[in-house]
Amino acid sequence: MHDRSPTLTRVLRGELCTGCGLCAGISGGAIAMAELPPGYARPVQSAPVDDATEARIADACPGNRLARWHDAPHHHPYWGPYHRTMSGHATDPEVRHAGASGGALSGLLVHALETGLVDRVLHVEADPDRPTGNRIRWSHDRADILAGAGSRYAASSPLAAIDAALGEGQRFAFVGKPCDVSALRRFAAHDARVGALVPLALSFYCGGMPSSDGARRIIRAMALDPDRVTAFRYRGNGWPGLTVAETDTGQRATMTYADSWGRHLSREVQFRCKICPDAIGAVADIACADAWYGGESGYPTFEEQDGRSLIMSRTDAGEALLASAIAAGAIDADPLPVGEVDLMQPAQARRKRMVAARAAACRMLGKPVPDMRGTAVGAAARRGTVRETATNFIGTAKRIIEGRR
Repeated sequence: MHDRSPTLTRVLRGELCTGCGLCAGISGGAIAMAELPPGYARPVQSAPVDDATEARIADACPGNRLARWHDAPHHHPYWGPYHRTMSGHATDPEVRHAGASGGALSGLLVHALETGLVDRVLHVEADPDRPTGNRIRWSHDRADILAGAGSRYAASSPLAAIDAALGEGQRFAFVGKPCDVSALRRFAAHDARVGALVPLALSFYCGGMPSSDGARRIIRAMALDPDRVTAFRYRGNGWPGLTVAETDTGQRATMTYADSWGRHLSREVQFRCKICPDAIGAVADIACADAWYGGESGYPTFEEQDGRSLIMSRTDAGEALLASAIAAGAIDADPLPVGEVDLMQPAQARRKRMVAARAAACRMLGKPVPDMRGTAVGAAARRGTVRETATNFIGTAKRIIEGRR
């Protein structure tokens, strides 16, 4: 028995926790997720775990080990394994408008429910008791999916109740951050119910997980009191959609995505995300993202316009779902040369190139890093420049020495 999980001790010491909740979900109540300062989801252990549970946590925790990229017809060191790369949107105007980009992920989930491929969907939504935060929800139909649509840039632990979800015996689609899907894939090797009951695992490109302090900074910048907020939407209802806050006194304020993410949330991203080797949902069945239009500088423009999603089918199951949704008219999509993704997601490309340098700085200073084998870290690094690599190595080392995230 382990009064303190060795894996969690190492992961927390190294600031490697992603907050996925898997350890809590399979611990039988010995571990629970809590939001700890400055506002990240972290495991808190209150009872011993046995050797078998510790072994499962060690093998599946994305702060300790990442799922290796699988075989597929195509591979890219930035964009992972894939069958098809497309740009498109949900054909249902309401779904397209409510989603964070073109509503493709929501449209695919609605199609999976309506065709009986799954009985329900496990994902997250805004917590009505804490509007800037998240909670787990089950969706059973289109209305449920719409209610939970839109990006949620706050701590989420969708695997915190995974054992209970599997125990109910219904087939469901899982939607989570890339690290959440990685944890689920690795846990599947220890629990056959995952393969039998989770025919679809969908994800999205992730810019990193900000702390809840980031949302409070936004609200204060809006000249509102964070403690009076009764509704908070990070984005959506348009593309990219405004950040919207409402208070119990009837006040309402908005902020552009460029400001909310660029000036506030991105500065609160946890350390683990800065060394993430898979922020693009590489082991999901389908991963979606914003298919940003480039401005004159070549960097994406965040002007409001009709939503457009980047869609990458990564497995046979994902390709089958995408083909079915297109054939049924639920998704309108066109083929996209994978090189175009570099222009739509330049920040993701740059971060992937720099993972090796940042991880090397961690190792040099004795800071642990996850097992990243099988995620094309080396291949991506070879595409970086010497200056870019050196800058990130030195910057990460300084960050660690100075105790900054």
